[in-house]
Amino acid sequence: MSDLINKRNHYDDTHPATPGEIHDYKEGIQKYTIGLVLAAILTALSFWAADSASVWAPSMPALLAALAIGQMGVHLVFFLHISSGPESTNNILALCFGVFVVALVVFGSIIIMTNLNEHMLPMDQLMNIQIQR
Repeated sequence: MSDLINKRNHYDDTHPATPGEIHDYKEGIQKYTIGLVLAAILTALSFWAADSASVWAPSMPALLAALAIGQMGVHLVFFLHISSGPESTNNILALCFGVFVVALVVFGSIIIMTNLNEHMLPMDQLMNIQIQR
């Protein structure tokens, strides 16, 4: 056990923290804290809006979608550290590809469901077929 303590102290003595490392650490903690607060606020607003009678009912899906998009933006910037800087080009391309794939699956599913709905028998005819069997 004392060897571990001596090794730890030796490492700390030979590699003291530079002022830049301490600043980066504090800046990282501050960025995560801001992200946490913003995410909590957006989550609370979503729950409030869904339960509130003061929001016009037909606009509820649009409001919740906007809050969800804001929540995704907070997570991308503050937790996944995706920015528009030149060092984040691959991250942004991967994110765009992911969004494209999700949109493709969602819109493809909507098209398939619409097509199935158009070519399906009306409910009364389906019930007649069931009764005839």
